[in-house]
Amino acid sequence: MLTELSIRDFAIIDRISITFKEGLTVLTGETGAGKSIIIDAIQLLSGGRGSVEFVRHGTKKAEIEGLFTVGTNHPIHKVGEEFGVDIDEDGMVVLQRTITHQGKSICRVNGKLVTLAIMKEFGHSLIDIHSQHETQSLMDPDRHIDLLDIFSDDMKSSLEEYQRVYDKYRVLKKRYKELSENEQEMAQRLDLLEFQLRELQEAEMQPLEDDELSEERKKLMNYEKIYQGIHDAYYSLYGEQKGLDWLSHAMTSLESTADVDDELSKLSEEMSNSYYIIEELTFQLSNQMAALEFDPERLNQIESRLNELNRLKKKYGATVDDMLQYASRIEEEIDEIKNKDSHLNKMESEIHELGQDAVMEAKTLHDIRTNSAVTLSEYIHEELRDLYLEKASFAVDINLKEGRDSDPELDGHPVQLLPNGIDIVKFLITTNPGEPLKELHKVASGGEMSRIMLALKRIFSRHQGVTSVIFDEVDTGVSGRVAQAIAEKIYGISEGSQVLCISHLPQVAAMADTHVRIEKRVDNDRTHTAAKELTYDEKADEISRMITGAELTETTVEHARELLLMADKHKKR
Repeated sequence: MLTELSIRDFAIIDRISITFKEGLTVLTGETGAGKSIIIDAIQLLSGGRGSVEFVRHGTKKAEIEGLFTVGTNHPIHKVGEEFGVDIDEDGMVVLQRTITHQGKSICRVNGKLVTLAIMKEFGHSLIDIHSQHETQSLMDPDRHIDLLDIFSDDMKSSLEEYQRVYDKYRVLKKRYKELSENEQEMAQRLDLLEFQLRELQEAEMQPLEDDELSEERKKLMNYEKIYQGIHDAYYSLYGEQKGLDWLSHAMTSLESTADVDDELSKLSEEMSNSYYIIEELTFQLSNQMAALEFDPERLNQIESRLNELNRLKKKYGATVDDMLQYASRIEEEIDEIKNKDSHLNKMESEIHELGQDAVMEAKTLHDIRTNSAVTLSEYIHEELRDLYLEKASFAVDINLKEGRDSDPELDGHPVQLLPNGIDIVKFLITTNPGEPLKELHKVASGGEMSRIMLALKRIFSRHQGVTSVIFDEVDTGVSGRVAQAIAEKIYGISEGSQVLCISHLPQVAAMADTHVRIEKRVDNDRTHTAAKELTYDEKADEISRMITGAELTETTVEHARELLLMADKHKKR
């Protein structure tokens, strides 16, 4: 959940800090007080596009910081691993966004600088914003297949398996096209590869050669140090200091007591073993010292060879092994180009086989989606009935993407393989009996659209795994019993996720677990925005103002208290 939001020098906000709680938090206030600006700030934390216009007039930068807390199984942990951002066991995630007056945008996650694209990955795992813009994206048919897949519990592993096969198919088709169509480019490519292979082969590299030469170079450059160390060690044991002789004397002395004391017998045996080990080491030191030789010519040869290898590394790989592997790959590619016709025939066969494998995996996806579409439609109808759209009809339209004659076939018909299968998915609806089903954006009025989008959000929020769901004036164009139904649906979402909601509906405000009023004031000819968490009595007064839009009256305050009482009863059901 979003625990705390701090905003500084952002639009008309000079400085504000809001602490959020679990459940449903409703933000209310007069038009222009800064409610939507707060949502804009949160949107920037989720990777939204920044603008110099966001920087408060007369300041150098706008700063936004959001503190989130997540559970141990939240998807954000995988996002953190993917992008190298540490997320502690306490599950705290801090998103920070700074926009300078020069238009520069700086993004941080848990203190680490990240790109805007990476911040978007984190933001989308934590925040789901439903505003007018978001409503438009929900109506986009291109997104419907993703929403259906999110709803389908059995989809993830099957989709991953399909994409594994599809990626192989796509790469092989691309290679086939390159090899068959670009004769001139292939000829130029062949010249380049043959030059590179010739250069690598003439180098006559051996596996691990660079490591071995570097080790030998290190020894030669440290010849004196090595020789002196061996010399000192040897003569400490076998020279004038007679270390080995003293050890021999100690061994003999201890052997004389071995038949008297069992413990000394064991010590004597260990002493003897030590003596013979050190004696053997002495012989090895002697051999090492005799074998040591400083050869400046050999050092020059090594330096020259390493320079040559380093020159090649800049072109072909970080190590000799990398370069040998590269040589092997280009040798295969040269053979592929020179024997193009043979390879094309082989690739055609592989493409056909992979294509049919991908179609079989895509058929599994199609079947899962078909079954899920039935369940999703039932759920959506139930939600729409609760929102007094009982005569509405919703359906998920799934069609196969038609392919060309050269594409793989399913049941004798060519189909086009797409990154997520062979399906084209659209959500269709009609709100009037007898009217044909149409795409979402071609049907609903403003009030109907609010309810349809809320029904979709109610269903999909259970499956998306986000921490905070944010509604920005989704209740536009409704009133009466519909407003009450919307309030109850929004509260229902808050039972599974934290919900932040900007609303002008008194019914929604009454349902809030936490009610925050956003206020605007003018001091010294500058506009300031403040946030205040309301007490129960203050909530009643605020809801009363929302009802009348004017001065409080005893009647409107009583009405507000009735709404609060109704909301409390609903929560206890």
